[in-house]
Amino acid sequence: MLGLMQQWPLLCHKIIDHAAAQHSRREIVSRSIEGPIVRTTYEQVRERSLRVAARLAAEGFERGDRIATLAWNGARHIEAWYGIMGMGGVYHTLNPRLFPDQIAWIMNHAEDKALFVDLTFLPIVAKIAPLVKSLKKIVVLTDAAHMPAGAPAGAVPYEEWLAEAATGFEWLAMDENEACGMCYTSGTTGDPKGVVYSHRSNVLHAMMAALPDAMGVSSRDVILPVVPMFHANAWGLAQSAPMVGAKLVMPGGKMDGASIYELLDTEKVTFTAAVPTVWLMLLQYLEETGKKLPYLKKVVIGGSACPRAMTKKFQENYDVEVIHAWGMTEMSPLGSLGTQKPETMHLTGEAKLDMQEKQGFAPFGVEMKVTDDDNRELPHDGKTFGRLKVRGPAVAASYYGGAGQEQFDAEGWFDTGDVAHIDENGNMQITDRAKDVIKSGGEWISTITLENLAVGHPDIAEAAAIGIRHPKWDERPLIVAVAKPGKSPTRESLIAFMDGKIAKWWMPDDVVFVSEIPHTATGKIQKTTLREQFKDYRLPTE
Repeated sequence: MLGLMQQWPLLCHKIIDHAAAQHSRREIVSRSIEGPIVRTTYEQVRERSLRVAARLAAEGFERGDRIATLAWNGARHIEAWYGIMGMGGVYHTLNPRLFPDQIAWIMNHAEDKALFVDLTFLPIVAKIAPLVKSLKKIVVLTDAAHMPAGAPAGAVPYEEWLAEAATGFEWLAMDENEACGMCYTSGTTGDPKGVVYSHRSNVLHAMMAALPDAMGVSSRDVILPVVPMFHANAWGLAQSAPMVGAKLVMPGGKMDGASIYELLDTEKVTFTAAVPTVWLMLLQYLEETGKKLPYLKKVVIGGSACPRAMTKKFQENYDVEVIHAWGMTEMSPLGSLGTQKPETMHLTGEAKLDMQEKQGFAPFGVEMKVTDDDNRELPHDGKTFGRLKVRGPAVAASYYGGAGQEQFDAEGWFDTGDVAHIDENGNMQITDRAKDVIKSGGEWISTITLENLAVGHPDIAEAAAIGIRHPKWDERPLIVAVAKPGKSPTRESLIAFMDGKIAKWWMPDDVVFVSEIPHTATGKIQKTTLREQFKDYRLPTE
């Protein structure tokens, strides 16, 4: 017997339709690339998205065509997204922090046919456009007055291009399982891999993200997605915010502490999200100026492990709740969030911080387990760690073009490449990437634990732990650290700070101070580069 409900496909343009119908005057505030703060509304964004769709269709772009974006967070970028999806196209976010040759490789692999680009990135486009044979159209997200003389041949200014669109366009009717978005993994090992999102997966992910025990956003929130739209869907916020009708504040290309604080303060932001490196800059700015965060209630921190000291500062110094999150491009991207269950609500002080170091529990729509190397499921005891595997309606079933099939099994489980354990309350904690874990004397040492502990030292700005070859123990830990400005920590002071907080055999064998630690294009510590840099390093214990 079948249910007698209407067939109402889960299509992404229904999100912007809903925002315009129920929250028509709610603002989207953007720091424009040209300079000024620009204000628009959901109603206006929907109307302009329809014009984007009409213009693309009129120029012969078809259902399934990949349309790339190379842009910061702003209203025009959102308009392009919803317009691309609404005419049956597939938005493809490009990461400008990659090398031009990498971007060109990704565009050729995806066979991108058009590109929406911010002014900032025109020098990159000048290098890659001749290399992408499928590229037919370049639209620069500006107006004619700001169009530079050196723009690529044939490029058109967005505002004038949009003004020529026919009115009366209607969203394309399509199956909810059709592709609507594409994002490539950072490719830290091997070539980048394409993840293809469907309308259904994006809508379900937006619902999951907005749940009270996930990000917990509502129409009463003012949301600042500092995490870029080219980082795994801006963690779903470009879809969750209009779905609930929250005001959006888009930071453009200015990510420094002063610029982020300005938006947090002037727009009375209540909710924000970004990787730890952004919050290091904001906290440093707050400490230097003595300013507070009177409106901010909640910050989601993910992308890499959130240092305990960062959580403590936000909560104790600024009364801002920290939600430690984990996810992957392959998961749209949310996998778990560190909100509190009733079983842990009584925790305070250091015990609460212990809990918040974990990445939290999976929302509805994510199944999660840890296994050993023989695929045997391991107990949820908060101690036994193994390979973290996930599945769900917003989790990739394969990569574009069929690469990386070894990460997907016959039962639909995706091997994340992370090493983790899960406690009796379902809270998961990443202990390492499988390729980064330090194996000493046949036992695993968590580099993330060592890094978080090292960053807790008052004079350390950032730290990375890597394994150095050892004749007896196979590998031993080396801490590579960056001192805070004006501070001069020593190896001995850091070792003493860590002593007693971890098992003796986990203690690093040495500490090296550097001016900076290399990062990937997505802001993660580049362990491969560090391991190459220190491949001939001899530990004092050797």
